[in-house]
Amino acid sequence: MRFPLTEPRAGRTWACIVTLLAASPSLCAQSGAASQEPQRQVGAQAPLRTAEASRVDRAPRLDGTLDDPLWQQASPISKFLQREPYEGKAPTELTEVRILYDKHQVYFGITCFDSDPNTIVATELRRDVSQELDDYFEIIIDSSHDRRNAYVFQVNPLGTQRDALITEEQAAENGDGDPGWDGVWTSEARITKDGWTATVSIPFSTLNFIQSRDVIWGINFKRFIRRRNEEDLWSGWQRVYGAARIGQAGELHGISDIGSGRLFIVKPYALTGFTHLPSSAAGTGLTLGTNPLLTAGLDVKLGLRSNLVANFTVNTDFADADVDTQQFNLTPYKLFFPEKRQFFLENAGVFNFSMGGDSGNGDLLFFSRQIGIDPITGIEVPVNGGAKVTGSLGNFEVGAMEVNTRQLGPNPSANYAVMRVKRSLWGGSYVGVMGIDKRSANPFDSFNQTTGADTRLVFFNNLVVNGYAAQTRTPGFSSGQTNLGAGFDYQTNWLEVFAQHRKVGPNFSPEVGFLGRTDCICDYVDVNFKPRPKIPGVRDLNFESFLFHAPDTHHVLQTQEWQGTFRIDFHNGAYSDDDLEDYFIQRLITPFNIYKNVFIPAGEYHWDRHQFTYGSPHNRRLMINFFERFGSYYNGHLNEARVRATYRANERLSFSFSEEWDRFRLPVPGGDFSVVVGGFQTNYSFSRFLTLSALVQMDTANTQAASANIRLRWNYRPDSDLYVVYTAGQRFASLVAANPAQFYENRFAIKYTYSWRP
Repeated sequence: MRFPLTEPRAGRTWACIVTLLAASPSLCAQSGAASQEPQRQVGAQAPLRTAEASRVDRAPRLDGTLDDPLWQQASPISKFLQREPYEGKAPTELTEVRILYDKHQVYFGITCFDSDPNTIVATELRRDVSQELDDYFEIIIDSSHDRRNAYVFQVNPLGTQRDALITEEQAAENGDGDPGWDGVWTSEARITKDGWTATVSIPFSTLNFIQSRDVIWGINFKRFIRRRNEEDLWSGWQRVYGAARIGQAGELHGISDIGSGRLFIVKPYALTGFTHLPSSAAGTGLTLGTNPLLTAGLDVKLGLRSNLVANFTVNTDFADADVDTQQFNLTPYKLFFPEKRQFFLENAGVFNFSMGGDSGNGDLLFFSRQIGIDPITGIEVPVNGGAKVTGSLGNFEVGAMEVNTRQLGPNPSANYAVMRVKRSLWGGSYVGVMGIDKRSANPFDSFNQTTGADTRLVFFNNLVVNGYAAQTRTPGFSSGQTNLGAGFDYQTNWLEVFAQHRKVGPNFSPEVGFLGRTDCICDYVDVNFKPRPKIPGVRDLNFESFLFHAPDTHHVLQTQEWQGTFRIDFHNGAYSDDDLEDYFIQRLITPFNIYKNVFIPAGEYHWDRHQFTYGSPHNRRLMINFFERFGSYYNGHLNEARVRATYRANERLSFSFSEEWDRFRLPVPGGDFSVVVGGFQTNYSFSRFLTLSALVQMDTANTQAASANIRLRWNYRPDSDLYVVYTAGQRFASLVAANPAQFYENRFAIKYTYSWRP
């Protein structure tokens, strides 16, 4: 599915609509592949797979091998089936999982047999980054057995960890689940002559699991074989489901008489260093020159009950957060930059309230980057403290948050309160409400309140109907503050149809949300035909077309785009994504400041563009992506050329490079210019627990074109780190629609965290 004025990417999903993929479960029942694990029938669905955990008196040896005789006490779980590329077929390689437990932890012994171990791909040693370029194995645990939410534990053949949360079966674009959640667990892995093996230990406290008798968990397993681009699942292997569809997971039985797993973590931090601001930062309200950094704070995580967690933070610091990737804005609308700060990332899916939209990630009623970051300059605003409660209470998904920030420069002190409640219905359906209250010391904008209700209704497994209604209250406005929308998404293995209608009032202003445009009656329809012909090397074809039509509330056309696309995906992960035609109409009410002192006058503009993209196979050490988009643009011409490359020298060292060259020829004063935006990143892992990364970025639209970020992370014990970070430039980007010049900051920080459990 595609968006106006955004670059296509492999496996794109519309993040503003949580897509629930489904198809008839009977497809795999006809494949002839049966599981050796016990199964039971659930209504008209395919048999529900079940597995047994075996109790042991001591922990097995957790060295990445299954040599300890204790592992033989557990019955192996096998009979995985392919989800990709051949739904329901037997996998090309055998996989076995054994499950043990004692009073305090659950243990997984994993054997991934491989007929050609020399071709196993294992290159990532950094924790919590995507493992999509490696072989990996994934454990999905629905510990509350609500068939909606789950923990994800992923390990590659080097033992590297990635963990995440799946909330309300929400699909993610890069990997399963929201990686903002961090749990305490251990893993080791070994590549052997027969494939690779791994051992995983997960404390019950990490799962915040308090029940002790007759335990039943929802559980699933996923194996990914990189060189074949093959995805094997133990349960719910239909192509339109995926691992995020928790309702299709199997069950784990046998756990009983265990100790309390209540979660309780106290995590203080201390930070020292310095910051230097040049004279160009005058007017920001910050102190110029060199100033010392010396601060400390505290984070606390407490399990209130199973699947309900409270987080507290005092004098919060985000020195270890990743810097934003620089972008050049080709539109008169806002760019979306994702949240990267840990306190806001954890359990963030609970607060998701999508409102459609034509930005890359859609409009959001709540967007945490509006807290603690100046939306105009990107300056970090100090956070005094905050608290949030997230999780499930019966059939309700709840989230409550309150955060207080102090005054800094033009940013007055403010308090933010957020409440989200969703009532789960059938088959992934829900109805929910949300309320946001912002109180500010700014006498001209002392408050902003937002309320909304939304629903997602799933019919026949593959038809999802969405609707929402939202309203804001802002000083100085008495009308035009509503936003209403409804749509549907119908998906099968070969066809997807999506449509949405929205009406956004001219004064709708969610100051703690993300809104691409106001004063809009927006209609969007997308049809994607996805056949899988029997062509050697080809996985699937996509013939897609969308129409976006957006007049204002007076029915005067502001934006219209029609696009026709052809895409081909290959079995080795390579792809070609080509826009055969992209026809655009744009009305500018005010002049558009595209670059420095270059302005495009107000008026109505028509143009058409074309695009060609190629991405190389993902199982090679060197991967390259080429992107070329060309054609007319605002009565002139624009050529966009982009190249991205990644080279994995070995499991310790990798390089990545990206560059975008935009060549403008516009019929306005100064309209003949070029902009180059790009970055070079290198990562070196001394081990899984000690990594060094460096990112250098360039943006010639800024007076100070270059910026850099160097970060050393030592994970000296589980959930405890030492960071050494140097930043030259700005860490967080502006959220305004134009391309503002940014001041240059030099910042050096040493941050020490210690995670303590009683």
